[in-house]
Amino acid sequence: MRKSFFGCGLICLIVLVACSKKENTPQKPVSLAVLELKEQDVEDYDLYVADIQAVKNVEIRTKVAGFLEQIFVDEGKKVSKGQALFKINDLEYKAEVATANANLQTAIAEARTAEIEVERVKLLVEKKVVSDVELKMAEAKWKAALAKVEEARAELQKAELKLSYTTITAPFDGLIDRIPLKIGSLLQEGTLLTTISDNSFMYAYFKITENEYLEYMKKRQADTSVKQQIIKLMLSDNSIYAYEGVIETLEGDFEGGAGSIAFRAKFPNPDRLLKHGATGKVRVPRKFQKSILVPQKAVLEIQDKNYVYVLDNNNKTKLRSFVPMRRRENFYIVKSGLKAGEKIVLEGIQDLKEGISVSPKIIPIDSLVAENL
Repeated sequence: MRKSFFGCGLICLIVLVACSKKENTPQKPVSLAVLELKEQDVEDYDLYVADIQAVKNVEIRTKVAGFLEQIFVDEGKKVSKGQALFKINDLEYKAEVATANANLQTAIAEARTAEIEVERVKLLVEKKVVSDVELKMAEAKWKAALAKVEEARAELQKAELKLSYTTITAPFDGLIDRIPLKIGSLLQEGTLLTTISDNSFMYAYFKITENEYLEYMKKRQADTSVKQQIIKLMLSDNSIYAYEGVIETLEGDFEGGAGSIAFRAKFPNPDRLLKHGATGKVRVPRKFQKSILVPQKAVLEIQDKNYVYVLDNNNKTKLRSFVPMRRRENFYIVKSGLKAGEKIVLEGIQDLKEGISVSPKIIPIDSLVAENL
């Protein structure tokens, strides 16, 4: 019995010694991709929801009443300034012109008669046949006749103007919108016929906060060589518009309560891709000087905090949290927690633990930025 107990103890002792030797055996360093952090100037952008509008967008309305007689254009077609768009029946207005012209001729004839009467009375006054009072009365009648001529001429111009309103023309080059009415429709004064848009250039209106506005103005004042801010436009399908725009102007006041102010950017539209009323997002560039970039694939998110594995002087892993300023594509811009010169593990972090020896394979940050941005 004692012999059996001695045998079991010997076996346990051998196992313990073996385990102790195994624990004391140095671990072979794990070969991992490692990134050495460095400071660099980073260009990023801010996105703002934009309301896209044509440079000119006006409603075409009637100025006179009547029946719609002709439509010279179709919906969605391009028109030129002065091109005829609609025709209203003009018989009534032609009659008014004829009447006004006749009244003018009558008034001119009456004025001429009054003028002759003045000349006749002058001769009689010179011969002392009639008194000066008769001459003054004749001159007064002549002046009244001349006033009627001017009144009749104004009526004729008014009638001719109304007649000209029966042909509706394009006020500028642009595109015709929907035409809701058809030929034969009875139109009242002010009836909406269509809308025309000049979309050779487009405006993009967007709002920024008061703090962003102050930062923008400080940068403008610090760099006076840059007169206009170049920006890009992201369309509703997240594609980038082919042409760059410039910030032209901004509103004079901040919106009450919201604390925001509207900017207006102008974009060329030679292909007529942008339409009035469209939506998108403007990308305003922003620079961060002496910033540190951390690839997203090197970051562990634990309970809403961000961690990376940092290598110490002995190339052993240590988990450390950091605070990101913002996310840029596949990278984080670091606000605090990491500094230039430190090395972080780039890949294989899911199965990694603290205290692991690493044989670092240094990956240049510039190559990662070029591949992912």
